[in-house]
Amino acid sequence: MASIVVVGAQWGDEGKGKVIDFLTNEADIVVRYQGGNNAGHTVIVDGQKIVLHLIPSGILHPNKICIIGHGVVFNPKAFFEELESLKEKNIEIDDNLYISEDTHLIMPYHLTLEEKVEKIHKIGTTNRGVGPAYTDKIGRCGIKIIDLFDEEIFDEKVQIIMALKGNEFDITSIKNEYLGYAKLLKKYVRNTTSLLNEAIKNGKNILFEGAQGTLLDIDYGTYPYVTSSNATAGGACTGGGIGPSKIDRVIGVMKAYTTRVGEGPFPTELHNEIGEVIRRKGCEYGATTGRPRRCGWFDAIGVKYAVRVNGIDSLAICKLDVLNEVEKIKICVGYEYKGERINEFPRSLKVLRECSPIYEELPGWQQEICDIRSYDDLPIQIKDYLARITELTETKIGLISLGHQREQTILLEPFFVGR
Repeated sequence: MASIVVVGAQWGDEGKGKVIDFLTNEADIVVRYQGGNNAGHTVIVDGQKIVLHLIPSGILHPNKICIIGHGVVFNPKAFFEELESLKEKNIEIDDNLYISEDTHLIMPYHLTLEEKVEKIHKIGTTNRGVGPAYTDKIGRCGIKIIDLFDEEIFDEKVQIIMALKGNEFDITSIKNEYLGYAKLLKKYVRNTTSLLNEAIKNGKNILFEGAQGTLLDIDYGTYPYVTSSNATAGGACTGGGIGPSKIDRVIGVMKAYTTRVGEGPFPTELHNEIGEVIRRKGCEYGATTGRPRRCGWFDAIGVKYAVRVNGIDSLAICKLDVLNEVEKIKICVGYEYKGERINEFPRSLKVLRECSPIYEELPGWQQEICDIRSYDDLPIQIKDYLARITELTETKIGLISLGHQREQTILLEPFFVGR
């Protein structure tokens, strides 16, 4: 029995939704531990596309417990819209979905504030109010879900926050809306930290589901062009409610190339026909906003950095099939900055913006691979590409995805095994 953390090893959008969906077969509990409805996990089930923003991807499997941890910032309106969307797709949700009572709420004023900030300081946010909600949490004036169940406490907190924000919002409207949500949320709210630790003690398999990616982490990402939470593996402990000694394995998910949404430096970005081909074949548009993703070659320096700060044990590589038609494939093996080679991911935004990628070129496989189900049957060019990624990142590859369907996956090692 084991506890596994799945994190993005790039700038998010790596295919974590599919990997989590695949691994949920062996999991008993799936936990979303950070982010908000600014993230989106896309899963294809029986040809049906399902996009999840708050609810863990494990919900698509019957008899799995799903938890929204207190590291998430929670928009009740978005949650109930997502719930309704799943029910319309005949996905049953009955006593298998819980929300931590300590989860902080996204309030209407958070959305308004984020829009104002984005106009002045363009980061490329989704305008879902996530950043301001985390700001209030850290500033010790946030509102938790548990506060909704004590009208006196809730009223007191809203009054304080409105005074801090200039009383420009309709307090009565906000209170009525959120006290209405309280009645609907009560059946889902639990002490999930107790539930999780008890499950671990009883030998259950736990899957911790990260949102966004390492290079968007508030501490380890390309700040300020990042998200507002810890998208790295450490966030599973603080946002899920377990100690670090309970984590058995960390899986880093990455694409066979690199993408990024929004602002910020991107050394391997392609501004040519190949970049357009990757975007088109990979359907590289944001699951939450629909924004076109910026596309580029695989950056081994960035992934090696992600391996280090997450303690990644094994990599899951997705969307190899997107490169089927590419004749020559490049891998970034270093950067050049002012005539010198850099082999570490720069922490200086200026250096990262001004450096040039150093590439190695490998032959493409130029054939369809979606129906392959065994590593042995893969083209030699793919095996060479994967071997070079393993060598450069100093990390083994444990899972390969060759398409968006569940069955288009090759598992190279068992993940749910204790250390």
